[in-house]
Amino acid sequence: MNVTKENVDKLNALLKVKIEAGDYKDKVAATLADYRKKANIPGFRRGKVPMGFVQKQYGKAVLADELNKLVSEALYQYIDSEKLDILGNPLPKGENDVVGDFENPDTFEFTYEVGLSPEIEINLSSKSKYDFTKVKIDDALVDKQINDFRRRYGKLVSGETVGETDMILVQFVELDEKGEIKEGGILNSSTISMEFVEDKKTKKELAGKKVGDKVIVSATNVSRGASDKAAMLGVKEADLATINDQFQLTINEIKVMEPAELNQELFDKLFGESSVKSENEMRERIATDLAAMFDEDSDKILARRITNDLIEKTEVNLPDDFLKRWILASQKEQTLSLEDVEREYDSYAKGLKWQLIQKEIFKKNDLQLKHDEVLDYTKGLLLKQYAQYGIPAPEDQELTATAQGFLAKKEEAERVYDMMAEVKLIEYFKSTVKLNEKQVDYDTYMKIAQDATA
Repeated sequence: MNVTKENVDKLNALLKVKIEAGDYKDKVAATLADYRKKANIPGFRRGKVPMGFVQKQYGKAVLADELNKLVSEALYQYIDSEKLDILGNPLPKGENDVVGDFENPDTFEFTYEVGLSPEIEINLSSKSKYDFTKVKIDDALVDKQINDFRRRYGKLVSGETVGETDMILVQFVELDEKGEIKEGGILNSSTISMEFVEDKKTKKELAGKKVGDKVIVSATNVSRGASDKAAMLGVKEADLATINDQFQLTINEIKVMEPAELNQELFDKLFGESSVKSENEMRERIATDLAAMFDEDSDKILARRITNDLIEKTEVNLPDDFLKRWILASQKEQTLSLEDVEREYDSYAKGLKWQLIQKEIFKKNDLQLKHDEVLDYTKGLLLKQYAQYGIPAPEDQELTATAQGFLAKKEEAERVYDMMAEVKLIEYFKSTVKLNEKQVDYDTYMKIAQDATA
């Protein structure tokens, strides 16, 4: 066997695989001999079928199968030995580009197209400046967190009038087009959380109402999407189209969240027994925890900014025509058309572009994901999970075994390696570029965090 490479341009090449008769002859003969032993053909005793008959019946198929194996083996050995950095997989150039005669087999030559990875120059240095956004941990933010904790660990008590954050137990009665109770219509009891009612007019109408009051409402305006609306009305989501949206709502009960008291019981629930012993200590602990939490988010915002900038400004040329053909050819169920590929290609190319940029960063800066580091990182993730659910941390030997079992699962391992790669990238970014730290209030910070382009 012999493989040669012909460059079409910087991003495309042809690989020609030449197979001599000596490469396949013995294997084809051995396979046909095995077929002859096992063949059960009427008119012949088992194992006594003439070889000529076997050759005529199975020869071409066996030859084609053997050639495919040899070509595949030769291609990937060549790619590996020559360290070719290819995109996708080799594609046969065309059915008519096979040189050889299956009727009188001798030498065969197969031609494959390959897409080559481009050379990439990444311009990232201490001269590169990026905003590093951090949230200002002020008293207002700490107060907000304390109020959230107090509500979370509070209790529901009966209230006299509906407030903006109360829960109301109501009965829904469906109305007809005239605004009258619909005969045979929906009648269902459910709950409404006032804090999730976004329609201002509806919220204003409900506020201040008492038990027994009746209000005409749009079911859409007191629910959060179709699934929530169906559950609230006690119907299937598919049936919503047949139901009127106007309902008479009767308030049966009002539940007010009574916040938990700021005492040792709450401190222990939040931070563990006796870890925090006063309101001042709690405020300090919350400020520290918030700073640590937002630091991770700030790192991700920075990474997103640099990633977007590199994708936009780094020149990455791709063998687009080859990649489109490869996407079509590599389908398992042939569900995509050429039009589909054309329509989705820009998004695919952007993702591939970032993969190549990231690969170049790792290669150029010798960034590695070592097994011990990944194992320790996984153990850290598990410890966070245990702490989140109040589960005591196991001994290191047990923790290590659990982490190893976690990494033995392919999908989980890929997820952890992706997370670890992001950590490595963030460390590289922060040690390479110049950071312009900016502190902003919580609301501004959240807007930035939720804006993929910010």
